Amino acid sequence: MAPSKTAEVIGAGLAGLTAATALAQRGWTVRLHERDSDIRAIGAGIYVWGNGLATLEALGLYEEAARGAHVGPVLESRDHRDRVVEEVPINGPGQARVLTIMRDHLINTLIGGAEKAGVDIRTGSEVTEASPDGRLILRSGETSRADVVLAADGVNSRIRRQFDVVAHRAPARQGATRLTVPRSPDFVPAQDQGKYIEYFSGRRRVLYTPSSETSLYVALVADEDDRPASRIPVDTAAWIRSFPHLEKLLSACAGVPGRWDTFQFLTLTRWSMGRLAFLGDAAHAQPPYLGQGGGCAMMSALGLADALSGSDAPVDQRLRDWEYAERPTIEHTQRWSHRLGQLNYVPDAARASLLKGCGRLPRLGASRLRAALTTPTGSGRFAGASAR
Repeated sequence: MAPSKTAEVIGAGLAGLTAATALAQRGWTVRLHERDSDIRAIGAGIYVWGNGLATLEALGLYEEAARGAHVGPVLESRDHRDRVVEEVPINGPGQARVLTIMRDHLINTLIGGAEKAGVDIRTGSEVTEASPDGRLILRSGETSRADVVLAADGVNSRIRRQFDVVAHRAPARQGATRLTVPRSPDFVPAQDQGKYIEYFSGRRRVLYTPSSETSLYVALVADEDDRPASRIPVDTAAWIRSFPHLEKLLSACAGVPGRWDTFQFLTLTRWSMGRLAFLGDAAHAQPPYLGQGGGCAMMSALGLADALSGSDAPVDQRLRDWEYAERPTIEHTQRWSHRLGQLNYVPDAARASLLKGCGRLPRLGASRLRAALTTPTGSGRFAGASAR
């Protein structure tokens, strides 16, 4: 029997864990390096749209990942007067699928899938260098060579910095504090409690996201230079002034551990060179206004495993084929995410009119959700699904 192909994966986030698991399930020998002593979820809750759900199904992990997740009926946008200005029905017949899951539960599900598939997960293992010929060097001094090396080490990728591949990188002027609070029926009216709601006021947003029966994911979005809004711990009084109708919800955020992150937008001149490829935020970070960064990372990682395992072509050619197949949809989504971020700088009344107009244009909505509506074909490759 011929020896299995080998892969070294750097970074145990959504992209790294998905790629490692998918390759191991296809017969590869995979080693996954995480520089921290534990694999920790960064963030609170996460939206997993149809592309991410289809990826979990392909890995055999959907049922576990979806256990306890919230299935909302609609996505709403509301203006500064708490009026609904846009609504997107979801999870019904012919509609987009989306679940919201606690991020640590999703990460733990992927870890379990990787372990079951036989991935050698090494924590406290920091890779300092990788090269297009498949070699890598660890801080410990250990070296190795693999048939493919996948750098999924985040938007600040140490491996990517070794190469001149960044086409465009721009920190957005906005960011968010993400936190989790216990769900309470006092936060919003009874008819709204199961919805996903984004509230606008001036240049601030509040995202209300049930993520389980007991947990609520809250994102407080503002300009980075809006000091009261970006303060940790949360300056609840400053936020209540912008959203007085959310006083009970915002008051519950007082003293809750959270973290502020400035959003990033990143594109590369190419996603691979030789036997080395970049995955997830290391290749295509996007602002989170569509909630599709995680799904795009997982979708692309599964597509990579299919490309590497479904052809006898040289690895570098398979990596180029993968990029050719996946990049248009992901960059389309990045552009939409960037555009939606610009709504922060539109005056309240004009923004409400824009969102109302978008809600009346089904094709525009389908374009915005193009990646989320992507589903796997019978061959395991991804193809865009038509919006109904």
